Amino acid sequence: MPNQDTASLSHRVERDLRLDLFRGIGLWMIFLDHIPDDVVAWLTLKNYGFSDAAEFFVFISGYLAGFIYGPIIRAGNFIAATKRLLTRVWQMYIAHIMLFLLFTAQISRTVRRFDNPMYTDEFNVHAFLEHPDILIGQALTLRYKPVDLDVLPLYISLIAICPLVLWCLVRRPNWTLLGSILVYIGARVFDWNLASYPPGTHWYFNPFAWQLLFFFAAWCGVGGVAKLQGLIRSRVAQAAAVAWMAFALLIVMSWHSSFLESLIPKWLVKVLYPIDKTDLDMLRLTHFLALALLVVRYFPRKSEILASKWLRPIILCGQHSLPIFCFGVFLSFAAHWILVQHAQGGARALWMQLLVSVGGILIMIGIAWLLDRAQKVPDLFVEVTELDESRPAIEAGKA
Repeated sequence: MPNQDTASLSHRVERDLRLDLFRGIGLWMIFLDHIPDDVVAWLTLKNYGFSDAAEFFVFISGYLAGFIYGPIIRAGNFIAATKRLLTRVWQMYIAHIMLFLLFTAQISRTVRRFDNPMYTDEFNVHAFLEHPDILIGQALTLRYKPVDLDVLPLYISLIAICPLVLWCLVRRPNWTLLGSILVYIGARVFDWNLASYPPGTHWYFNPFAWQLLFFFAAWCGVGGVAKLQGLIRSRVAQAAAVAWMAFALLIVMSWHSSFLESLIPKWLVKVLYPIDKTDLDMLRLTHFLALALLVVRYFPRKSEILASKWLRPIILCGQHSLPIFCFGVFLSFAAHWILVQHAQGGARALWMQLLVSVGGILIMIGIAWLLDRAQKVPDLFVEVTELDESRPAIEAGKA
């Protein structure tokens, strides 16, 4: 019987299917939101509140980082946790670069084949096609990013500093959270952000601002959620959350209705706008937290609905979020191309929108199913040992 690898550590964590479910919903929403003028995109969260799928992903990723790696660091295995987190950073970085290259090639091929330069401007790849020698270096340093490829660099930056922040959260959780709040305030007041390309531009998702949601979720994951149980179960807090979500719905609906827009006082318009996504506006943050409070309160972890076969496709997508996200980017561009080339107005356009939206989601489900099946195939381990040179050669060669 082979010896157990002494360099490995086992840490069993019970899977929370709610997180997989909402991550899968988020992936579907991102796919639909990336298809311009798609009627099916009216089903996504951004049309009914201040926040959208981006908050879903950042919060879930932060919570899982704290929930999974917090106990490992608390047990004294900081180096092991750091190794695993940095491995994840490397995987996301490679995925981002490959996605960038393939996505850019996909757009370039479409432009040349159909003689339509609109795509290069719309997806911010025009400069890359003209100066690939310069832009490839900017892409490798995460400074240059085409449209729809802004999320992974944010995750890469947050996970990269996660080991140090988790180490602080395990020891001084409240002080660490306070530090995160101060960084957020600094980003909002002093315009802290990372430089992007071309010069003078910055990251679309400001990591100095979005880190607050990520590390608040990590704070919840390392045990902070237990401190919030009183707030979560408070009827006053629940009523405030419902009221805030209703207010957000009214404001968002006013963007599509002149009558509702006329009901919004001018002074309130000046207070609310602009609702900044780059720097994680407080309207977005509080709207998401209100939604999260209600979900945690009324959607228990052991809910029977999570075992439903109808939710299984969404959960599968959420369990393979990185590859499904990457495929979703390609699918959204393909759907956009189909609508531009073959659906121009009228009932035909509506049916084409339904077709590409449902078809894209079915493809994502199929890919997630294949990945799940592949994950269940047993791994083959081959143990390779070095010859002990201190032993006589004749003895080492005995069978």
